[in-house]
Order: sequence, then structure tokens, then C-alpha cells
Amino acid sequence: MANKDMAQTRPFFDPAKLPVVYHPGETLDEKLQELGMGVKEFATRVSKPEKTIIAVLKGKSSITPDMAVAFEMVTKIPAHMWLRYQKSYDEFIARKKREKSLKEGLHWAKKFPYAEIESLGWFSGITDANGVEKNIVDTLCTFFAVSSPKGWEDFYLNQRLRVAFSISLSEACDPYALSAWLRQGEIQAGEIFIEIKYTAKLLRSILNDIVEIRKSGASNYQELLVSLLGNAGVKLVFTETLSSAPVKGCARYIYGVPCIQLAKKFESEGDFWNTLFHEIGHILLHGKKDIFMENVSYGDKDPEKEREAGEFAALWMNQSPLGS
Repeated sequence: MANKDMAQTRPFFDPAKLPVVYHPGETLDEKLQELGMGVKEFATRVSKPEKTIIAVLKGKSSITPDMAVAFEMVTKIPAHMWLRYQKSYDEFIARKKREKSLKEGLHWAKKFPYAEIESLGWFSGITDANGVEKNIVDTLCTFFAVSSPKGWEDFYLNQRLRVAFSISLSEACDPYALSAWLRQGEIQAGEIFIEIKYTAKLLRSILNDIVEIRKSGASNYQELLVSLLGNAGVKLVFTETLSSAPVKGCARYIYGVPCIQLAKKFESEGDFWNTLFHEIGHILLHGKKDIFMENVSYGDKDPEKEREAGEFAALWMNQSPLGS
């Protein structure tokens, strides 16, 4: 369930309360008054059109590096100061616009199971430049590595980046929770470094070893599997399942590296091993630009590829440690 009270505990910054930064045109106006110099004379001295200087004075035009150097010669204010004034003003305006857009995105943020995600620690360490905890929209944008709710929609719903993520969650049971689960897996995978480059031959060569781990009943089987698959160039991560996105497993390529993401808990050991082999089947049998998820529905799910991965899993679930 989405946390609808979070907006009260995580207030948005009011753009009106941001420290006011004035357009450098105001500084120029004050300097011209101090010098007793008119706009036309100043424009002539700096070799700029009078309309350009007027636009700067009215805050409708920015001071360029070329203008800053010219202004320095007449006002005796260093060019770097003019550029600093302009940069501070531009950042001030950009932050005001961003705060407004984030506030408008509150309805989007409420669609996520925010409290549940937060309780799992997925937002840990997300603060602003001053170390202050961010509001819910900004926190979600930071978590998903997007600049706005629109960026999330383009990536997860509108397939604007099919080269890297060939799936649309627009028809999924809960695209918001599901995207959060996928993103957390991506973050976890990013924390794993493997030196070995994946090949199908390498992955096939360890299948019997996986069967042996299953048969052994070792309590540290997850750790053993992470190491074993890593030696075949495949990243394996385990992610807590969100209540509204009961996905069991996922197979995909993340920045060119095959990754398998599994739920941390399964109803039975058999279900776990079947899902693992199912995802391995997807890696071995199917393309780099597809993403496969188990136990949830989504628009791009390919029944034929799911059948092939299912048959692969059934074959290896019935193997003995010395099988082939």
C-alpha cells in the first residue's frame, strides 16, 4: 500500500523560501547609476547592441563570457564575478522550476509502496547536497536515477530506451512496485564486480556444479551460487519481494552483463531451484535485449520463450550431479 501520509512528514521545499538570487542585470543597473552612465553610452563602450544591454537590465537575457569580459573593461568588476552572478541566478531559477515540478509529481509518488520500500532500506543514504533527507518525489527520482516522474514514465512505461531495457510495464499488475524491485536489483548488481566475461560455454560448464550444490543441501547455497555464477560471468542478486509485486525472478542484461535477480524467500526449495534454472535458461537461450520476469504479468511476456525456459528448468531439475 502506498504511503499517503509521507507528504506530511517529508515536506516539499517552498520555492518562495529559497534564498533569493537576483539577475546580474540588477547589479549592472546599480553600477551604471554609480558611474552616472546611460544605457546607450555603456552599450557603445562595450560594443554591444543597446537592445542587448536593455534585455540584460530587465533580466530577460543572460550575460555571456564574451559580454562579461567586455563589462569588466568598463565597470572594473572582474569577468568571473559577472559569470558567477549569472551562474548563481541560473541555478536559482532552475531549482525553483524543479521544486515546482516535483511538487506536481506528488500524485505519482503516492502510487509507490513508499513506506514498504523505505522499511527495506532501499532509500538509505539518499540526501541532498547538505545532507538533508529529501522529499518523497525527489527521493524516488534519485532512487530510479531519473530527473523527474516523466523520466520514470519514459523509461519504464513508454520504452524510450529499448536498446537497454526492452520492456513496457504499462500493462503490469503494479508497474510502480515492480519497477522499484527491478531498480533495486540493478543497484545490487552494480555493487558486484566480476572479472570474467560471460560466455554460454562457461555458463553451461557450471550447470552440474549447481546441481551438486542443490543436492548437497548446503546452508550457504546462496553465497556459493553467487560465486559460481560470477565465475561464469553472470551476476546473481537476491532482493526482498514487495507485497504488491510478488515477482520470483528476473533475467536480463545490465550494461552488457547477464544478471539474474531472485526473490529472497520462496515457498519451497523446489520453487527456488526451479526459478533459478528457469532464469539461467533465459540467459542461455534468449536475447540480450529482452527481460524476463516470473510470477507476474507484463505486456511483453513471450509465451514461447517462457515455455523454452520452463523446459530447460525441468530438464536440470531432474539431473543428477553427474548428469549432462
